Amino acid sequence: MDTSLAHRLRATVATLLHETGQSQAELADAIRVSQAQVSRRQNGAAPWGLDDCDLLAVHFGIDVMDLLAGPSPAFQALQLARAQKGQQSTDG
Repeated sequence: MDTSLAHRLRATVATLLHETGQSQAELADAIRVSQAQVSRRQNGAAPWGLDDCDLLAVHFGIDVMDLLAGPSPAFQALQLARAQKGQQSTDG
């Protein structure tokens, strides 16, 4: 099993896309690349870059270290971010 950082990041992005219900095209729009570029990065034909990691983390509302830690930490961070955002919207 491939446990490289690149593989972990692809798995993390796939998990976050699934959990948010977003498509690769929606993610591509959000991080200002083409859907084909997202697809190449997700299938391993091209790497996710450091700048991409920053954009992905901001887009999903999580810390870049959670993004790089793998699917489970990123999913937990996403849930926490959603809960905090929901709490803020009910408080304000």
